[in-house]
Amino acid sequence: MDDTEATPDPYFMTSLARGLQVLRAFSEFRRQLTMAQVSQATGLSRAAVMRCLHTLKKLGYVQEEPEGRRFSLRPQVLALAHGYLASTPLAAIAQPHLDRVSGTLRESCSIATLDGEDIVYICRSAETRIMSINLIVGTRLPAYCTSMGRVLLAQLPAVELDRYLDGLRLVARTDRTVGSVTRLRKLILQAREDDYAMIDQELEAGVCSIAVPIRDGRGKAVAAINIGAHAARVSREDMLERFLPVLRGCAAELGRLLV
Repeated sequence: MDDTEATPDPYFMTSLARGLQVLRAFSEFRRQLTMAQVSQATGLSRAAVMRCLHTLKKLGYVQEEPEGRRFSLRPQVLALAHGYLASTPLAAIAQPHLDRVSGTLRESCSIATLDGEDIVYICRSAETRIMSINLIVGTRLPAYCTSMGRVLLAQLPAVELDRYLDGLRLVARTDRTVGSVTRLRKLILQAREDDYAMIDQELEAGVCSIAVPIRDGRGKAVAAINIGAHAARVSREDMLERFLPVLRGCAAELGRLLV
């Protein structure tokens, strides 16, 4: 049974939820999928997937490849994200600031928000590609082993943080990934005290990063900004002495623009 079938909410549209599940099945590594592959990725029945793909095809969000049996997304899907990016002040104003930070430090700089158990990239300036995956706007990564995720988790009220940690399943991305919820809680609370978070090869071997929160005019953390670099050439001291002041300065500038 998929997670859209059993809900007591009379206003919940199961068909819409299934359609969105189908759209999310596609990714950088799954650009073309058969009906069976979509069914496996979503947990939906073949019949439900067939109806969803048929509807999405009619609406212009997916296309069936010429050889048949495989489906892929169409550019129309970008309209769904454009509405969010256009209505989010931070995404609209941040790019030149990120470009300046990235150019100054000669490292990649990103902004992300917290969405459930993940962070979602909303802006990025890439000096070099330091990860095996291509980080672009819309990329989702687990919050617990990313610097931006950890610093944003540190801003959650105690009740929300407890709820997050209670339902969390830790997956070791590298041999340095935090391995226990107890340890993770301590790291998050330390990030709250420091007002920054640093990750040393927990997400991907050879990659380290440091992040600070971006707060709006009311002091609410609405996003995080980070610098990512190769661990072999950037030390912890470099991050604290060179990167952290620049990140905090940029976060403060962006915060003043968020009224």
